[in-house]
Amino acid sequence: MPQPHIIVRDLTMAYGERVIQSDLNFTIQRGDIFVIMGGSGCGKSTLLRHLIGLLTPARGEILYCGVLETGEDKPCLDFCRANAQTRLQILRRVGVLYQSGALWSSMTLAENIGLPLAEYTDLEEDEIEALASLKLALVGLKGFEDYYPFEISGGMQKRAGLARAIALDPEILFFDEPSAGLDPVSAKRLDDLIVELRDSLGATVVIVTHELPSIMAIGTNSVFLDAESRTQIAQGPPRDLLESSSHPKVKEFLTRGGTL
Repeated sequence: MPQPHIIVRDLTMAYGERVIQSDLNFTIQRGDIFVIMGGSGCGKSTLLRHLIGLLTPARGEILYCGVLETGEDKPCLDFCRANAQTRLQILRRVGVLYQSGALWSSMTLAENIGLPLAEYTDLEEDEIEALASLKLALVGLKGFEDYYPFEISGGMQKRAGLARAIALDPEILFFDEPSAGLDPVSAKRLDDLIVELRDSLGATVVIVTHELPSIMAIGTNSVFLDAESRTQIAQGPPRDLLESSSHPKVKEFLTRGGTL
């Protein structure tokens, strides 16, 4: 049976008095490749920032389930109301790939990947170097350890950012527009890599995107955010929504010829 990994309940997101989205309710199951989709300006990236604790909800709960052990139980914990130590423990189980890749330009790829390992583990320097090389190999960048970000292509930078996101073997991966700026071939390769890493790590993946090919190729579940009504108007596997949703905005989004 599917097991919940993240539960969002009655979530309202706002900047001051301006409500971005309200009454969001959905569950991300373990092993999902869960897509947060919708048109431009609907609050997709804002929702991701709430899920990883960069923003605080105006109302509602974000529950992480089975991430931390408490005795023999692995309860669902309210991430937004947890103490600082618990939040940090949860975030240690999370990896994030930002839209730009967010690599440190003054560090080599190996140094970028080694940074979280040096910060959060007791590994020796040679062990960190070996693990950094392994993570780069997993994303197809074997032999590029000593390259700087400016010396490689945009697609390779995204893969290097992904290698850093998996440095600590997270159980949840968050991606913010991973295919943005990539040509179709590079975007397809990145999609395939995301699926491979989900399977090899046994991870849950949450992706913010409006790229229709990626949504249809790898999305197993989704939520659709609407900018006009400022709430979710659909939830479910993208292909099921394409076939069965009667909402005109969802239909238009999933049948469009290009990207928004």
